[in-house]
Amino acid sequence: MTSFDSSPQLNVWRALLALAVVFVMLATTGWTAIRSHRAESPLQASLSAWQRGHLDGRELPDVDAAPSSLAAFFASLSDGQRTGLVHRYPLVVGNMNGAPVELRYRANRLALKQQSRRERTRMRDERLSEAGQYAAGRRMHRFAMLAVKNRQILAFDPEGTGRVAEVFGDLDKAERVSVVVPGVDTDLLTFQRTNRRYSAPVGMAESLYGAERAASPATRTAVIAWADYTAPDGVGLDSATALRAEQGSVRLNALVRSLPGGSTVALVCHSYGSVVCGVAARSLPERVTDIAVAGSPGMRAETVGQLRTSARVWAMRDADDWIQDVPYLEVGGLGHGADPVSAEFGARILSAADAEGHSGYFEPGTESLYNFAEIGIGTYQSVRCAQADDACLSGLSGSTTA
Repeated sequence: MTSFDSSPQLNVWRALLALAVVFVMLATTGWTAIRSHRAESPLQASLSAWQRGHLDGRELPDVDAAPSSLAAFFASLSDGQRTGLVHRYPLVVGNMNGAPVELRYRANRLALKQQSRRERTRMRDERLSEAGQYAAGRRMHRFAMLAVKNRQILAFDPEGTGRVAEVFGDLDKAERVSVVVPGVDTDLLTFQRTNRRYSAPVGMAESLYGAERAASPATRTAVIAWADYTAPDGVGLDSATALRAEQGSVRLNALVRSLPGGSTVALVCHSYGSVVCGVAARSLPERVTDIAVAGSPGMRAETVGQLRTSARVWAMRDADDWIQDVPYLEVGGLGHGADPVSAEFGARILSAADAEGHSGYFEPGTESLYNFAEIGIGTYQSVRCAQADDACLSGLSGSTTA
């Protein structure tokens, strides 16, 4: 008689039960939001005004038009016309893929200042609770910090927890662009931190940009801290599904396709950000040459082949990263698939020495940051593999265009 304990069916049900228990427990620390009908958000109001607007007697283009068409539209305008659009529709221009990046920086600086003043007024609104007034004050200070003149804000939406993206380097002249895609608990207020600086998108991108510049000063690089998607709030049920990743993947694909010039692109994806990158992989253009993930809960695939991308796929995980205890399964929409650092998945496995846990991959001096930088500038033969046999370099030539 066959032992019931060893049956494949029981093993499957055990896995299902373990997955359900883990995610239900995690869900108790998350939240469920039921949104009521509200007035238009600032961005929606600006979009509505743009759709009704005209410029010297002609209609304004569809904001969802191809980036090349929008770029041609802005190229046809005078400086005065472009400035006029920035002042009339700052949130639209600031988030428009295809608009000149310098114009987007100007528009978002103006939008941030406007929203900072709005939050200052809300701080004194007696209809708000004390907690609401305090939250308005935090947002006011964050917006004011982002509006500083030397910052290059590529995207900004104040709605809800907010979305934002910032550029380090000269995006117009860059030969190689790295996009940092962060994970859970990423929003406008956590976009930048003083404590645990390198666990927040700004610190991650600044650190990577510095490492790339140090590794190859002659290479024209730029790094984008990309928090322009609505990330899951905490390690709860929301982070166990692909909903946020699917929504984010559309925005990530649109960003990559709208980048100026002919730069190559490397995606550097942390934690749930690797789920976003995994979902986006099949639709990304060929200019994306590399996808590097760290501390990944899975990429919604069982193998690299299932990602259906021509990009090289790299993966790393620190030995002390708690993410290794997450069930690497996908059942009924819960879980994100195979472990990207497993041999069966087929990624190129990088060293993450000295990363010290789940949020330390961008700390200066770590091998994880070193590897991200070498991938970002294209010096693949210099990366450090997780194993001494240098298996992660298999099939790569010595050139930076391999």
